[in-house]
Amino acid sequence: MGVKRYELNEAQWSRIAPLLPGKASDPGRTGVDNRLFVNGCLWVLRSGAHWRDLPERYGKWKTVHRRFSRWCHAGVWERVFDALTADRDNQYLMIDSTIVRAHQQAASGKGGPRIRRWGVPEVD
Repeated sequence: MGVKRYELNEAQWSRIAPLLPGKASDPGRTGVDNRLFVNGCLWVLRSGAHWRDLPERYGKWKTVHRRFSRWCHAGVWERVFDALTADRDNQYLMIDSTIVRAHQQAASGKGGPRIRRWGVPEVD
């Protein structure tokens, strides 16, 4: 069976698999299937769907969401992102401006908008 939409291919999985907890060599409980779990998270995040709409092939939505939240609080995702962004050959690094949010009053400060040219000292 080929790679489904929103899922990691073999090369991508081999890069992040050692960074994830729950391997047989790790202390504590072994994860049931880290790859299936990560693919489920990617499905939700990339599709923009609610967790409740997660397809059954990834497991119960509540279980996947709970594990996703635990990994967020434990800093697992940050460690993965830090490792991936440290690679200078990363072809997939991009910043999407839709994640940048500003309050509606942030468009202009008190007293109206001011233009400040970079490198020019501010006159008082």
